[in-house]
Amino acid sequence: MMTGQETIGKGTWIDKLASELLEREKQIGRNTDLIRVESGLGASGIPHIGSLGDAVRAYGIKLALENFGYKSELIAYSDDLDGLRKIPEGLDVKEEDIGKRVSAIDDPLCDEHDSYGSHMSSLLLDGLDELGIKYLHKTAHDTYKNGLLKDQIHRILVDSKKIGDKIEELTGQQKFQNVLPYFPVCKNCDRLYTTESFEYIADEKKIRYRCKDSEIGSNVIKGCGHEGESDITKDLGKLAWKVEFAARWQAFDIRFEAYGKDIMDSVKVNDWVSDEILEFPHPHHVKYEMFLDKGGKKISKSLGNVVTSGKWLGYGTPESILLLLYKRITGARELGFEDIPALMNEYNELEDIYFGKTKVENEAKLVKSKGLYEYVNLLNPPKNPGTHVNYRLLIELCKIFKDNRLEHVTSKLIDYGTIKETNSHVENLIKLAGNYSDDFEETKVPATKIAIDDSSKIALKQLTKLLSENEKIEDLQNSIYSIAKENQVQPKDFFKLLYQIILSTERGPKIGPFIEDIGTKNVAHAISKHI
Repeated sequence: MMTGQETIGKGTWIDKLASELLEREKQIGRNTDLIRVESGLGASGIPHIGSLGDAVRAYGIKLALENFGYKSELIAYSDDLDGLRKIPEGLDVKEEDIGKRVSAIDDPLCDEHDSYGSHMSSLLLDGLDELGIKYLHKTAHDTYKNGLLKDQIHRILVDSKKIGDKIEELTGQQKFQNVLPYFPVCKNCDRLYTTESFEYIADEKKIRYRCKDSEIGSNVIKGCGHEGESDITKDLGKLAWKVEFAARWQAFDIRFEAYGKDIMDSVKVNDWVSDEILEFPHPHHVKYEMFLDKGGKKISKSLGNVVTSGKWLGYGTPESILLLLYKRITGARELGFEDIPALMNEYNELEDIYFGKTKVENEAKLVKSKGLYEYVNLLNPPKNPGTHVNYRLLIELCKIFKDNRLEHVTSKLIDYGTIKETNSHVENLIKLAGNYSDDFEETKVPATKIAIDDSSKIALKQLTKLLSENEKIEDLQNSIYSIAKENQVQPKDFFKLLYQIILSTERGPKIGPFIEDIGTKNVAHAISKHI
């Protein structure tokens, strides 16, 4: 991110990408009064963190461009004309709806939305709103219905032979050498992907099609056999993915769009169509890796392994999601709710670096850490640091205290010296950690009386003396282990005893780092009450 002494913007990958984009725009010689970035939002399944990530990262580029002094906006484009290919797990959708556009299928989850597509889009948009992402929302249904792509559709269909040959050359797919890259909505059965366009009457801007059996994924969808005509300026239809992005880019003047490696082939073709057919230099791109579930499978909207932003925000802050998405863009990552505690604590570490509480000697790392913190706060960082409480400590405390949780956990935190007094931020953290502990963690019954033998008492006195000293302990975990062994106490029994004293439970996080989280002197004080 840094070249010699030179820092680009805030020193992150976001600034580097925005800088590359600006450099390219200058080379092309395009107007940069307004630089639009785009994120396509799928509306065919329940949106997961990866779906959200596309828009969040594009917004990062928008922020970086604004930081460089340019006006920019994010277009969030919901593809609600997409045909349903398969029924997502757990959704009550009729088999006969497969192949229909998602904007024409009833909402299977509630009555609040006018269609399946509208509900799925709203889940994504709600996620963006909760994270503070600002965007201009466009839908495929309105875009096509209002004829915003009609000129692009016409040019693509006129050159369809050339495009079909190029698709075969770039991807090996021969389909579009025989059919046109456009799906009208069948006027008889209302399906989309069963229609096959075989002729374009250019001077009338009409397409001739037949509705026939089609294979979508692993499903064969029955066509109704209807043959008809569709007017590209009035009737609903949709460009094939291999050419649709290009049409959108030109129509909306898009200068940046990221993409996942699963659609690389489509992007290759779209870039060529944009450059050669529509004569619009394709947007600057960056490829990102997919999020995987903990079994190493790609997180899918149609499977049940969905980590949604709505669920995530029940356990973690918006900043924890933004940190996950802004940390880096390359490399496939396994993702699960178990990542939340580490991200919550990492945010605190970044904040400490930003406000100078933690010293970082490496200048490049310092700049990058501060820059990342600013992006996680959408370039509007707080004036003062918040109250920090180790999230894993909160989970452990929430496991113990289920009744009057807020009161009891707050009291413990004050006892430890972790906080001086409570505030709304701490109370929110306790609520989130409580949700996490209730849903993911096994709860143990708190011990009421602690039995301590003579050998353990001597070991505890030795540990208290060590913890009370002002010097930093190099390896506390090992020191505790050694103190136990020296006094003929089984280390596992000694650890259990410490958990009982500190947390009123028999187990917890790794004891050495945990004591450091709470504060060595605070723990020494807690132990001294028992010896």
